[in-house]
Amino acid sequence: MLEKTRGIFLRSIKYSETSIIAVIYTEAYGRQSFMVNGARSKKSIVKTVAFQPLYLLDLEIYYKPGREIHRLKDVRIANPFATIPFDIRKSSEVMFLAEILYKCLKEEEPNIGLFDFIYNSLSYLDLTDHGISNFHLWFLFKLTQFLGIYPRGENALISNFFDLQKAQFVSHEPVHNQFADKQVTVLLSRLFEADHASLEKLDYSHGDRRLVLEKLLEYYRIHFDNLGEIRSLEVLKEVLK
Repeated sequence: MLEKTRGIFLRSIKYSETSIIAVIYTEAYGRQSFMVNGARSKKSIVKTVAFQPLYLLDLEIYYKPGREIHRLKDVRIANPFATIPFDIRKSSEVMFLAEILYKCLKEEEPNIGLFDFIYNSLSYLDLTDHGISNFHLWFLFKLTQFLGIYPRGENALISNFFDLQKAQFVSHEPVHNQFADKQVTVLLSRLFEADHASLEKLDYSHGDRRLVLEKLLEYYRIHFDNLGEIRSLEVLKEVLK
């Protein structure tokens, strides 16, 4: 059945000399894979320019429930980015977040709240000139609300430690070693109140951002076994120095 839906491009996998499998997070069907025949040939109707990390797409697809790979009839860039492709800070963050999302988003069912969060956050990043270096930290923190691992915020501002295993702020040092110390706990607690408009007000130093990112990734690895190595991480760190 031919369907229309919005999508967010995650990754492509080479299938043959001219074809790819495009992994896209769709509004209507969650994460899905699509065969794009001849995508890398000069005569292809579907242009690979649309298949860039986290590009926002309008799709026409042949969808059949239960099938692992569907067919893509047409794809268009729904909301062309004006700055992300040309701003190395933004493009590095988007590449990093695309890798995280590819590894964490596995559900093949719709989650409108999650889709809208990603879609609207990327649109905001493309438009803003403020708080760019904090965007990936805020995004990772807020994303946990939709992944079922959002930290319990009780006592966040008065706690000395953040227990990564239990996802809660505590007053006493946990008996295991998977926790954030007082310095990082304070930095993390500030993300509860942050929104798009207040990213610049976080006023993290480069060292603060490094510490928060390390703990957020440790937190994700505890709760997502398949996260593994993030190849784009070193590029992100270098760009945001």
